Amino acid sequence: MGEAAGIWRYPVKSAGGEALGEARADTGGLAGDRAWACVDDQDGTIGSAKHPRRWGDLLAVRAAGEPATIEVGGALYEAGSEEADAALAEHLGRPVRLTRTAPATPRIHRMLPAEAGMVPDWLAELRPGQERVEEAGGHARTGRFVDFGAVHLITTGALAGLSGRTGHPVPAERFRPNLLIDADADPEPGAELAIGDVVLRVAFRTPRCVVPSLPQDGLPADPVVLRTLARHYRVEVFGTGKGACFGVYADVLRPGRLALGARVDLVPAGRVG
Repeated sequence: MGEAAGIWRYPVKSAGGEALGEARADTGGLAGDRAWACVDDQDGTIGSAKHPRRWGDLLAVRAAGEPATIEVGGALYEAGSEEADAALAEHLGRPVRLTRTAPATPRIHRMLPAEAGMVPDWLAELRPGQERVEEAGGHARTGRFVDFGAVHLITTGALAGLSGRTGHPVPAERFRPNLLIDADADPEPGAELAIGDVVLRVAFRTPRCVVPSLPQDGLPADPVVLRTLARHYRVEVFGTGKGACFGVYADVLRPGRLALGARVDLVPAGRVG
């Protein structure tokens, strides 16, 4: 099928991450990925850039390592320390703290994109640009602060197609994936992929939010990306209607080591040893 062309880890949900040459994949995803989240001390919600006005500045914070450190305003702090929480609170303008422990009912604030085509059918009762608080189910499924799937992957072929439709190159980093695979197209849901000694099973296509259009990691805002996704990338998801999707979520069937350049092969379903 291709090879692993990029590996990323994001130790803090919605903060900038790090490119890696290799990583350990366990049943919950990449080791250290989304292990931490920023929690609002005022209402107990988890920080997510899906609501840019509340949490978009988290994208300017960088996180790296395991145990994690964060960089805020050019200074480094150990995740979980009082100094890190104070720096984040000043950066975000309200009391917050980093945690590895999910609240009893994890919730996030979401703002729907202004493009009507970015509102999925399962949220059709909401208006473009409307805000809401919703339960975040990824932690219960994986033990990490992910939206749902343990591993998020995209392909070079899909990126090339999107870039052709937008009229300019779209970097993989806009979508905050864990893996970039050098392949012609994204694998279909249900496909099983062997990457070195790791085996992944594709769960479903990734519904997109406003984040890929936001300024992040040295990239400027790019509203054309959302307009293009809304127009050309609406597909059936979950069996509950269509949504604008790009990339796929995958579960880890067999843990192991991922490395740049590792060959990626399709595995006949159900034949994982």
